[in-house]
Amino acid sequence: MKRIGFIYWLTGFCVLCSCNSKAENDAQQSAIFEARDSIAETPAEIMVKELAAEDIKIEKELLYDKHTLKDIYPYKDTTRCFQWEKIKERLALLENIRQKPSQWCILQNYKNRNGEAPLVKNFKRDAYKRVADTLGVERYQGVPLYELNDTLTPVRYGLDGLLTRHLGTKGKFTKVTPVYIGGEWYAPTKYVKLIPDTVVFDKAIFVDRHNQNITTLERKKEGEWLVRSMNPATTGQRRPPYAQPTPLGMFVLQEKKPKMIFLKDGSTATGGFAPYANRFNNGGYIHGVPTNAPAKGIIEYSYTLGTTPRSHMCVRNATSHAKFIFDWAPVNETIIFVLE
Repeated sequence: MKRIGFIYWLTGFCVLCSCNSKAENDAQQSAIFEARDSIAETPAEIMVKELAAEDIKIEKELLYDKHTLKDIYPYKDTTRCFQWEKIKERLALLENIRQKPSQWCILQNYKNRNGEAPLVKNFKRDAYKRVADTLGVERYQGVPLYELNDTLTPVRYGLDGLLTRHLGTKGKFTKVTPVYIGGEWYAPTKYVKLIPDTVVFDKAIFVDRHNQNITTLERKKEGEWLVRSMNPATTGQRRPPYAQPTPLGMFVLQEKKPKMIFLKDGSTATGGFAPYANRFNNGGYIHGVPTNAPAKGIIEYSYTLGTTPRSHMCVRNATSHAKFIFDWAPVNETIIFVLE
């Protein structure tokens, strides 16, 4: 704006001073053209530089300090660690998607509440004898994704809970881009839940399947994140037909339950409850140590935490840590990364 004001002033000055010499007028005209050329070379829109992993700074400022693990810690005859470089890569991704104005949404079909997904073009039976696409994503609780030029038969399933860009609705379909899998797809609108425009993703939870740990981080400012907790966790195991691995991906915290009731395998009988459950995918929760029926008390810690996968897709934590997440992480505003 200062340059534009200067041009208007300079132009007026030239008109008022018409009695000046030709040399002076030529100098003034030259100055005007130089100013105009300078403005023309200024980009109309300043491009925002995307952040890379090396641009991310992580500091420790714990809000929960029980059962805290070190960056590298002993496990049996080896060591385990928090994979900070992978965490930085995903935080950079989160920072970069914040910079671009978007309408965000979540793919949802928990317990097929939005209807059983239709069969994809190519499918197989997975280890649980259930239909899955060629990438192993199950039809049950899945969201059908169609190519843009064919809305008759889907080609793959999207995981319940994936963070997704909403690119507009056309008829019964919504064009979407799930951040984790990329690409542009059509999904039936009934499977798409919009997130309010006011939401910013300032909190992130990282579940590490390889090292069996979990850490929570909170955004301080651009490129700077604070570690709020560092704890052991136990993820899902592959044990057909009931227990499944915790899926990899970038999910949104969708629901909270003070007590998540679970059933005995292969039965309709109550098996017990898991305290402070935070659901992010299908039946996958971040929760405390389960209490098996008929017991009713709260269990704080289990020696199996941080060892080997043994859950039914869920992510087990010390119960006080699950409560911390329950109180700290808002629904629809918290991102859960599951990495290997």
